[in-house]
Amino acid sequence: MRIAQVAPLYESVPPKLYGGTERVVSYLTEELVRQGHEVTLFASGDSITEAQLVAACERSLRLDKRCVAELAHHMLLLERVFQRAEQFDVIHFHVDYLHFPLSRRQPYAQLTTLHGRLDIPDLVPLYEEYDDMPLVSISNAQREPLAWANWLATVYHGLPENLYRPRTAPGTYLAFLGRVCPEKRVDRTIEIARRTGIPLRIAAKIDPVDQDYYEKEIMPLLDGASDDVEFVGEIGEAQKDEFLSHACALLFPIDWPEPFGLVMIEAMACGTPVIAYRNGSVPEVLEDGRTGFVVNGMQAAIDAVSRVREISREECRKVFEERFSVRRMARDYVRVYERLAAQSAGRRPRK
Repeated sequence: MRIAQVAPLYESVPPKLYGGTERVVSYLTEELVRQGHEVTLFASGDSITEAQLVAACERSLRLDKRCVAELAHHMLLLERVFQRAEQFDVIHFHVDYLHFPLSRRQPYAQLTTLHGRLDIPDLVPLYEEYDDMPLVSISNAQREPLAWANWLATVYHGLPENLYRPRTAPGTYLAFLGRVCPEKRVDRTIEIARRTGIPLRIAAKIDPVDQDYYEKEIMPLLDGASDDVEFVGEIGEAQKDEFLSHACALLFPIDWPEPFGLVMIEAMACGTPVIAYRNGSVPEVLEDGRTGFVVNGMQAAIDAVSRVREISREECRKVFEERFSVRRMARDYVRVYERLAAQSAGRRPRK
């Protein structure tokens, strides 16, 4: 198939450091190319891909200190997509609803994977207006606030099977990997580690919008912590393997309706169990008692840490390979692409 992948411009594809959406777009794009599809990636100019790259800006916007008008670059991105729209059997958007007014007025097959939270009241009238836009969710829990929208499928994220090397030996510390923000609850992570007496390593990105929260809420906890709590900072793909595989468990004590939680399957790929609060997609992604523990509060999380050696690291890796490989993700998307392409064939203008 001739497939267009349209990525956000905030990070490169793949991202240099943190960036969940762009990372998933990269995995999907490269796997589709590997499977023999003709793929065009619309992304920032510093992206790296085996697909044909169409750049809407020179470099990812988060790393470009000169950029002050991010929307302008995304408008140019959409213009370049629709200038070439007739070249593709399907256009796969990862830019939320930005393209809806244009896509509604075009005859070409298109779909949107929504990567973020949907429990925002402002979204309701927008998706009511654009209830004809074909959507894909990344978990069943994600779609609940807009259950009536035009959902075509749920496609769980997937990773390349050779991306991480599983480690069978038990790890020596607890790990946190993600962003420092109120909903990720680094404060809970620190409390769990302190109360269990197990060393904690925190690898986390701090966005400018969360800097004040970090300084007021998290830094005092770190200042008062023992040497067994280490704030590593933001890490990239190359460092994740060692960071996750040498942990005895990944802590994921979230306080929000997580749409997916890519770090959970990254940990599984390394053979590392996950201890996560029951929010959003967590019960869909984790298998309680098999790949970790799904808990309902602080004491349950502490108890789960004491039981983490009951979880087989080999089983964690096995579940990852069965459920969360990039091959499975690409196969699921191709099914959706083929259905949409068949439906739109009669609507395209004749040449």
